[in-house]
Amino acid sequence: MEHFVWNVDPVLLSLGPLKVHWYGVLFATAIAAGFMVMKHIYKRENLPVQSLDDLLMYCVVGIIVGARLAHCLFYDPDFYLSNPIKILYIWEGGLASHGGGLGAILALFYYHKKMQLPFLFLLDRLAIATAIFGFFVRMANFVNSEILGEPTNSAFGIVFARIDSVARHPAQLYEAIAYLTSFAVLYCVYHFTSLKQKHGGIFGLFLLLIFSARWAIEAVKVSQTAYQEQFLTTGQALSVPFLAVGIVLFARALFVAEKPDKA
Repeated sequence: MEHFVWNVDPVLLSLGPLKVHWYGVLFATAIAAGFMVMKHIYKRENLPVQSLDDLLMYCVVGIIVGARLAHCLFYDPDFYLSNPIKILYIWEGGLASHGGGLGAILALFYYHKKMQLPFLFLLDRLAIATAIFGFFVRMANFVNSEILGEPTNSAFGIVFARIDSVARHPAQLYEAIAYLTSFAVLYCVYHFTSLKQKHGGIFGLFLLLIFSARWAIEAVKVSQTAYQEQFLTTGQALSVPFLAVGIVLFARALFVAEKPDKA
């Protein structure tokens, strides 16, 4: 079976010593897309749009710090605990999305204290922006030929020529599609239903959609850990608490009759 061959140079543009990478462009696009979604929501709900600059700064820092620490501590702890200075070398790669998500939540908690807006109310809105953010980040991983899937003979297989000549599951594309679909679902729920009035409902649905997809796709990913995994992959194990919180929040929004105070 002939498989599609992916062999794109990760460098988009070279100007002498200056190199612009696809990853950087798509990561910046992810931030811009999430920001525009939040700006749209804030305008729609008459919230202070100017405060989004602070939220953007807090979230970018939280995502990078959280994603880096999670990768170091959960995927290769022996190496990084023996070489702690290497934790700072983010240009060498190694960011874990579970940690990035937790970092964003902590950043939002700080923002909510400053703005005196309900925390779950803000999480519901940020969840929609996070889904589209995740889509562009996974497309950046695809361009970089990273976060690879296991070998496959199926029609979905792609040969990442910069890595080897083996047809593999395009796990990055699977996740990108899942995130884009989740964004569409979450935005429609926000726009057309009353779930946004039940604080935590949209965030709970976000957790269920995203981490159910992560759980399933982890089964076809090449392990990114430096140790032998047992029963569950590290990505699946890290998804469990997010799924549990999602179930609680979504069920609470569906079945608890009283509405929260208006933000």
